[in-house]
Amino acid sequence: MFRLFACILSVLVLTVPETVAAQAAASSRETTRLLADWRFAQGEQEGAAAAAFDDSGWTRITLPHTFNAAETGDGTYYRGPAWYRRAFDITELRHGRRLFVQFDGAALVAAVYLNGKPVCRHQGGYAAFRCDLTGALVHGVNLMAVRVDNSLNRAVTPLGGDFTVFGGLYRPVSLIETDDVHFDLLDHGGPGLYARAHGITAYGATISTVAKIANDGPRAQTVSIHARILDAEGREVAQVSAKVLAPAGRGREAMFDMRLPSPRLWDGVRDPYLYRLVARIGEAGDEVSVPLGVRTVRIDPERGFLLNGKPYPLRGVNLMHSARPGEGTAVTDAEVAEDFAIMRDMGSTGARLAHFQHPQAAYDEADRLGLALWTEIGINGVVDDGPAFQANAEQQMRELIAQNYNHPSVVIWGLGNEVYSTEPIVEQVLRALQAVTKQMDQDRPTAYAHCCQQDDHPKALISDIIGFNRYFGWYPDQKGSIGDWAAGFHTSHPERSFGVSEYGAGASILHQEDPPGPVVPSSGWHPEQNQALYHERNWLALKDKPYLWGTFIWVGFDLASAGRHEGDRRGINDKGLVTYDRQVRKDAWYWYRAWWSDRPTLYITSRRFTQRPDPDVVVKIYTSAPQATLFLNGVEVGTQQATDRIIRWPVTLRTGANVIEVRAVVGGETLTDKVMWLYERPPGMLAHIPGAAD
Repeated sequence: MFRLFACILSVLVLTVPETVAAQAAASSRETTRLLADWRFAQGEQEGAAAAAFDDSGWTRITLPHTFNAAETGDGTYYRGPAWYRRAFDITELRHGRRLFVQFDGAALVAAVYLNGKPVCRHQGGYAAFRCDLTGALVHGVNLMAVRVDNSLNRAVTPLGGDFTVFGGLYRPVSLIETDDVHFDLLDHGGPGLYARAHGITAYGATISTVAKIANDGPRAQTVSIHARILDAEGREVAQVSAKVLAPAGRGREAMFDMRLPSPRLWDGVRDPYLYRLVARIGEAGDEVSVPLGVRTVRIDPERGFLLNGKPYPLRGVNLMHSARPGEGTAVTDAEVAEDFAIMRDMGSTGARLAHFQHPQAAYDEADRLGLALWTEIGINGVVDDGPAFQANAEQQMRELIAQNYNHPSVVIWGLGNEVYSTEPIVEQVLRALQAVTKQMDQDRPTAYAHCCQQDDHPKALISDIIGFNRYFGWYPDQKGSIGDWAAGFHTSHPERSFGVSEYGAGASILHQEDPPGPVVPSSGWHPEQNQALYHERNWLALKDKPYLWGTFIWVGFDLASAGRHEGDRRGINDKGLVTYDRQVRKDAWYWYRAWWSDRPTLYITSRRFTQRPDPDVVVKIYTSAPQATLFLNGVEVGTQQATDRIIRWPVTLRTGANVIEVRAVVGGETLTDKVMWLYERPPGMLAHIPGAAD
């Protein structure tokens, strides 16, 4: 993993824009983002790795970028190679310094060249990775070329999945300059600094820390490491110093403990308190800062998910990688934050990050908001029986854990999702991933999302806990109800901790029918009202089962899925509670908000069904208020009590525009919601057709 070059090059003064401030004024680490001034060409480009290659005809782009952002809507998209090139200047080379490049995400396989020399290759599209550029640097202009390829590759997971595989450099790229002796930048893309809180009481907690030190210089060095814990206000609350002998050209682990007095717990949405762990080599050497949350996690077959020893109802949505129309997965941190704000506003206490590793902004937001995360690698639907595939899956698991170990929001490591085959290779791969996970982290439980064989199939017994993907009431091949199924499994397997990893139904905001008739999932008719009724039934069946360690709706937001052809258009999975562009929160979103959120909710459903074919309608609302009052065209209709957060009033619309308004009082706060519905009598000839409105 560590490479020693005969020619040791050092401090690199970079003349590139977008410099990010060093983590501390006296730290020797400097990070520079390379976002602008890239050149891009889709398809294979012979000779494009060479520094002298003419890329003047290529498209100039700014990262993040995906070459699949434009959606054609015909069910197909480009999967193949593409090239990116970027020049930067090195104005000075100083002794004792190194330069690395970090890719936050390059899908799916990336080969990186500097000045025509290969510097690294990475297989896997969703984890960050770094390359040491030092040995290929030249004084003056340096040319970095990156070949990415999102083709199906039997050696790289995922091989299946109901989602579009966006290709490209769809997350930021950075240059990292630091000393020869530094926190290991090649430790599976992780920070090289890892902390574990244990022995937690009201009076104190032990913070055991592992610092992985790399010495890329020609001589062994004895260095000091100083670690500090800072509270949320930046005050030092614990510290330790240690001496470490770093052998030349090798890595070394330094382990030390700190005692944190009277710790304030990271307690999910109840109190997401964060410390930071900051470690530095020497007085002014390399420095790393990572989040630190003090908390315990336990999952009990009877009591469900326990955070810090107390029941913590783990409820939320599956979040596919944040994406937007016209952008794909090449989104900004602000757009990731928007997604998490929408989930939290609904009242979510957790989320399942499907079906692969998400950007660091997602984990940072979850830490900050208190959302407990289940995060997984890309084992999805299909596994390959070759050793290269298993090795890649293990690599991706190591990257997932190394890069997210310090996030207190991460409470479950996911081994995979609904692999269809029952061949022995499936269990072999899952067992290998279970072993890797337990080697790296003995505290957090593992989970697998199971769907397609019997509930106690051997593949469903490998992970510490299990989640089930269940779509009773949507897919016709699943018979029965989710409540009866859950009760039956718990009775048959009282020792097994289980949750619902997916449940959901499709909905288009363009399709309105109230009340809705039967819906065929594969059809082009997905009325919004049917999704709302589906979630009413399913949540009422799940909510009073404390033994379920978690329930996760599929899915939080509509998502790109090129193989789909249903609902109102091709290429979209419309099971989201929010539209793909994040502009509309569907009725079902408000159903959950009325149940989950601490904030008051009052919402008129079927609000987009504005052109009414019949004057006799039912006004239905979702509310957290005990009662509400309805007004029709300014006239009070009446006040009714809520049952299961729902109130209904039958009313008759007048011809023309009708204003429907509801009012309620919650905790002294007056809430109102208002919509307008239109009713027009049909032409005289239609009025006499049986079934037409009178």
